[in-house]
Amino acid sequence: MPLPVTLTVSLDFSNGPNYGIPFTLDDTKKGILGTNVLADNSSLVVDLSDSTTQISIRRGRDIITDTYNAGQCTIQVLDPAGNFNPQNSSSPYFGYIQPLRKLRISATDANNVTTYLFSGYTSEYRYSYPQGQQTGYVTITAFDAFKIFNLAAVSTVTGGVAGQGTGTRIDKILDAINWPTNMRSIMAGQTTVQADDGTRRVSLTQMKISEFTEQGAFYIDPQGNAVFKDRNYVVASPAATAPVQFKQDGTGINYREVKFAFDDKLIYNSASMKMVGGTAQVVSDAASINTYFIHSITKDNLIMQTDADALNVAAVYVASRATTTLRIDAITLDFLDPTYSTATIAKLLAMDYFTPVHIVNTTPQGSVVDKYLQIQGLSWDITPNSMICTAETLEPQVDGFILDSAQYGILGTSTLSY
Repeated sequence: MPLPVTLTVSLDFSNGPNYGIPFTLDDTKKGILGTNVLADNSSLVVDLSDSTTQISIRRGRDIITDTYNAGQCTIQVLDPAGNFNPQNSSSPYFGYIQPLRKLRISATDANNVTTYLFSGYTSEYRYSYPQGQQTGYVTITAFDAFKIFNLAAVSTVTGGVAGQGTGTRIDKILDAINWPTNMRSIMAGQTTVQADDGTRRVSLTQMKISEFTEQGAFYIDPQGNAVFKDRNYVVASPAATAPVQFKQDGTGINYREVKFAFDDKLIYNSASMKMVGGTAQVVSDAASINTYFIHSITKDNLIMQTDADALNVAAVYVASRATTTLRIDAITLDFLDPTYSTATIAKLLAMDYFTPVHIVNTTPQGSVVDKYLQIQGLSWDITPNSMICTAETLEPQVDGFILDSAQYGILGTSTLSY
C-alpha cells in the first residue's frame, strides 16, 4: 500500500548550520521564487528519497529529567555503487562526505503542503556490505542542534546584563556561539536574570538553566530552529487552540495502540530552589508527603534576580507535581489507517510540542479513560510500505489557572501560577 505522503530525504554537504533547498528551474518544489535559495557553488545537496529504505526519528521530552532531549534520526540508504565510501574517488560525493552535514526529512501531503519531520546534523555513516548481497547500504545517524550546543563552550556572553529576560539571555548565548538569527524563535521570558558570570561552561547547559529558571521550554523544532517558549505560553497553550480529538468510536481520529502508566515517576512534593548568591527557598506539600513519602528536587544554580522568584519556582513546581494520576504516555498512529482522510493526515503532520490533544479510550469492558493532554514527543518509523507515528503525551509541565477554560479554570482545583 503506498504511503499517503511523499517523503523527501535530503543531505546537504555544505558547511555551516543553515539549511537551504537549491533553486531548481521548472521544479514545482525546488523552483519557488522567494522560497528556495540559490545554492552555494561549494554546496552539494543530494536527494536520497528514492534510495532510502528506513527512517527512524526520535524527538521528545524526558519525563524523568524534565528536559527536552536532542532529537535523533537514523536512515538506511541503499548504496549499490559505493558512493558513500569516502575513499571512492569516482563517487560524486568524493571529498564531501564529512560528519556534521545537514540531513532533513519532510513529508508532502495530498494538498502539496510540506511538513518537516526532522532537521539535524550527521554524526555517523556506518557502511554495510553483507556477504552474498549485491547491494550494500549505509546507515546515517544525525542529531539536532542540541548536539552542537552541547559541544560549544561559552565564557563571556556579550550583552548578558542583569535584568534581561530568560529568553533574551538564551538569545545572547546563541549569539556567542554564532547560531544564525534566522534559525531562532525565542520569546523574551517573564523572569529577569542576573548578569552573566563570565565563567567557561557548556552553552547548552547554560541555556537549560535559563529555561528552568523561567519554567519555560527550550527545544529544537523539526525545521531545525532553536525555540524558547516562556512560562505564560507553557501555562496557557493548552487552552489556546481546540485539541486534536483521538477517539475509537468514529467521532475522532482513530489510533492503533495506547500506552498507560500509573506510578510515582512524576511526583515531586518537596522542592528547594536557590539562585546564585541567594538563599535556598523550600516548598513542600504535607498531604502529598503523607501519601507518597518525600519526593524531592534540589536546584542551586538558578539565575533569577530575587529569592522571591526562586520561591515562586519551588511553589509552582510542587503544586504541578504533588499528586499522580493514571497517565496516557503515548498513542500509536498508523498513517495507512483507511479511515484517515487527507484532512486527518494534514492535522497529524501539523502536531508538535504543546499541541493539545483529547484522548478517549474505551475498554472492551466499557470503562473509559478521558484525558486532556499535550504532545511532548514524536517518533517516526517509516519504510516504503509503512508509516507509524508514536505521539508521546503528558500533562502540562506547569499548571496554571486559565480563565474561561473548562479544564484549567476550575476554582479550588486548578493551580494558581505566577
